Amino acid sequence: MNMYYFCQKPLFVEFKNTTIFLGNVRHLVLVSIVFTLCLTALHSQKSQVKDVFTVVLDAGHGGKDSGNRGNQYYEKHIALTVTLKIGAILKKNPDINIIYTRKNDVFIPLNKRADIANSAKADLFVSIHCDAHTSNAYGAGTFVLGLHENDRNFRIAQKENSVIFLEEDYEKNYDGFDPNNPESVISLVLMQETYLDQSIQAANTIQQSFVRNLERKNRTVKQAGFLVLRNTYMPSVLVELGFLTNKIEGAYLNSKKGQNEMSEAIAKAIVSYKNFLQSDLQGDVVFEDSSTNMEENSLVSEYTFRVQISASKMMLEPKSFNFMGLSPIKRIKSGSLYKYFLGKATSYEKAKELQQLAIEKGYSGSFVVVFQGEEIVPLNNALKRN
Repeated sequence: MNMYYFCQKPLFVEFKNTTIFLGNVRHLVLVSIVFTLCLTALHSQKSQVKDVFTVVLDAGHGGKDSGNRGNQYYEKHIALTVTLKIGAILKKNPDINIIYTRKNDVFIPLNKRADIANSAKADLFVSIHCDAHTSNAYGAGTFVLGLHENDRNFRIAQKENSVIFLEEDYEKNYDGFDPNNPESVISLVLMQETYLDQSIQAANTIQQSFVRNLERKNRTVKQAGFLVLRNTYMPSVLVELGFLTNKIEGAYLNSKKGQNEMSEAIAKAIVSYKNFLQSDLQGDVVFEDSSTNMEENSLVSEYTFRVQISASKMMLEPKSFNFMGLSPIKRIKSGSLYKYFLGKATSYEKAKELQQLAIEKGYSGSFVVVFQGEEIVPLNNALKRN
């Protein structure tokens, strides 16, 4: 907000790209009052935005990608109908903001779906699909990103991930990811581990809603390497509504009754998950710098700065291809976890630049740490006032 004032002359205030004429004023106190009111309005708007829980609903497949065609049904149509119904229910909650990756029958590349969620700074990403199998399998299942526990989970993810072959430049867009190679998934998983606990909580809530409200067969929450969940920087789940290849279940999912019931069950679960987060007194573990005005501090030479980008139970090779092209990477074993650090800076300012680079690559929870030799020490130990 810019203010222009002159004693005993017209006063104008520029607020949110609008210039407001306030008339002739004689006292500067009026300027102060207007300034305070405008700041209060801005603060109020920011508080309202912060209180809104944003959900990105992703209808799987679409356009030239029909999804599975079990019993001649169209997965893409069922997924879209259910997704729009979920959104319509959730929109009745004034504190929930709904964003769709698609609202009609169009093809959206998998990486663009994540871009939509990230741009919206969503609190939850839910991707809706229908399953298929050569057997008479049935039941609803919910997935989070992770390593395949068995060949069945890999085949499910492989089916959903194969859509990238319909995209132009898919090798470039997905860094050489191969849906047919189980090892390609390993580098994906680390990106979502920051949100894994919350993703599992959301998935469990949805799965229990299927069981309790609809008495659907519980196929439980599983982990698999779904590419659509790869680059979402928030808790993310993929829902398989059921098997179109099962004659009875396919007919149910293609019916208005089935679509309404599944939509209501998922919407209820999302509201329950939101309420759980807001009532969770423990909250998130936040790593933050304990000093202020760090830019004014300088490094004592015996210390080095690095940026911790992740901690995982998986031992990955500290190579750039496992960390979105970032290098150099240092791996340290700490208890049952492996911690991964980016770079080796000689000043706090350089370390902050590395941290920003890591954030841009998707490691939003990264933070600066200080090493004295091979030991991590408090940040304040390494800084002194100029």
